[in-house]
Amino acid sequence: VQLQASGGGLVQAGGSMRLSCAASGRFASIAALGWYRQAPGKQRESVATITTGGSTNYADSVKGRFTISRDNAKNTVYLQMNSLKPEDTAVYFCSADIRIGVYARYWGQGTLVTVSS
Repeated sequence: VQLQASGGGLVQAGGSMRLSCAASGRFASIAALGWYRQAPGKQRESVATITTGGSTNYADSVKGRFTISRDNAKNTVYLQMNSLKPEDTAVYFCSADIRIGVYARYWGQGTLVTVSS
């Protein structure tokens, strides 16, 4: 199983960016999907998660600015980020709870998002 994230880069404060993460390989099903981030010198934190049924949960710091969505047919999760702030600068990681026999959490390789002021 592989998670391939894409869409990071440099953006000015107030701008927008969309991250994508696609799961590939042989597996039975995908349950929850999520995005996490880790800023320099800080611990990894949850940004947003989405269940199979579409229920979402967001960190307080991104509520109203970020939107997580998923395309089950494409095994892909997205993170639309609007009104970006310099404090959103971090490496963003996608996660997927995937069942191969039993469920386990898999991680993407991380994509760097840099927001300039």
